[in-house]
Amino acid sequence: MTTTPTAAAEPRLGPNAGLSRAMVALFAVAAGFAVANIYYCQPLLTAIADTFGVGSDTASMIVTAGTVGYAAGLALIMPLGDVLDRRRLVVTLLLIVAGMQAVSATAFSVGMLIAAGAVMSLTAVVAPILVAFAATLSTPQDRGRVTGSVMSGVLMGVLMARTGGGLIAQLGGWRTVYAVAAVLMVVLAAVLFRTLPRLAPTATMPYPKLLRSIFTILREEPVLRLRCLYGFVSFAGFNALWTSIAFLLGGAPYSYGAGVIGLFGLAGVVGAYAAKVTGPQVDRGRDHAVTGVLLALILVSWGLLGLAGGTWLPALLLGVVLLDLGVQGMQVVNLAVNFRLRPEARNRITTAYMTAYFSGAVAGSAASAAAFAAGGWPAVVVVGAGFAGFALLVWVVETVLTRRAAGR
Repeated sequence: MTTTPTAAAEPRLGPNAGLSRAMVALFAVAAGFAVANIYYCQPLLTAIADTFGVGSDTASMIVTAGTVGYAAGLALIMPLGDVLDRRRLVVTLLLIVAGMQAVSATAFSVGMLIAAGAVMSLTAVVAPILVAFAATLSTPQDRGRVTGSVMSGVLMGVLMARTGGGLIAQLGGWRTVYAVAAVLMVVLAAVLFRTLPRLAPTATMPYPKLLRSIFTILREEPVLRLRCLYGFVSFAGFNALWTSIAFLLGGAPYSYGAGVIGLFGLAGVVGAYAAKVTGPQVDRGRDHAVTGVLLALILVSWGLLGLAGGTWLPALLLGVVLLDLGVQGMQVVNLAVNFRLRPEARNRITTAYMTAYFSGAVAGSAASAAAFAAGGWPAVVVVGAGFAGFALLVWVVETVLTRRAAGR
């Protein structure tokens, strides 16, 4: 099912509508640095636990609080982009993030770190706001390319946050990571304040009505519901892999240490490339075909990952790369298609989609953990392939129904 952008519904941005390559690059870099704040803490947990003399379970609460805070921010703050000046909203959120990172850098207890991390994550939803902002500023003919480019910046931010956080901590301690992050956010806020255009809000309504309207939009837009389903299932499979792969690699026949296992995350570079090249295909009206190819690619990746239960490392590496390629490509297609629907509600549409997306992460992680405990890696592969197969089946049914409707 495809949708046709309605030019009349687009907000009027003046004679210079559209984004230059430099502005697209700025959006991508800003989104990457913004989302990195969520992931800096992951390689620091051991050092933090040693500093405060707590166990790994207590230190891990920093990550848990961040995840919960980010999910809450998507639901409660992201929709504000439709009713407030987005430049002011982005800058304000970045300054709050900077303040919370400064608090973390000077924290005198792990509880203080957890609290600061929760508030920081709540306001760290700048990346999806920037993705929707860039989509609004771009022309309809170029929206997929712009979305893909900005999403590639988000993915690189996630990838480099873990690596960069670990390196900075090794050189200057874990507090230095938070201090550097605080400074970066202040600089980024200043740059965006001077560079981002002012754009009038696309809607006017009270906050409670704004939140309720998300459910109305979801009910009225079948394309959004379909893309939420694709996002849920694809990200569920992605998290099924990363929840259990450490147990596979840490045991026989691989027996890798934590450092080597962490290197498998570099597959995200391929995902960032997929995000950049998939967007232009959507601009050419090929979103349905590209969706089918990407879903098939995800299913094939699970076939390769099934072979990895033995000693065939190349199958494991190729499977991880193809899965990342397919899932990140799907993310761009889903967002680009969603952004066609209601120009005045792009932030609320993103809220609905990202909520479904992260719900898939929870479902995939839970299913993967249970599967590995019950049947080891083969059971995880069955779970992941099941998610992928279901998504591809939905695409086939959608294709058949669309052709029948066209025939009538």
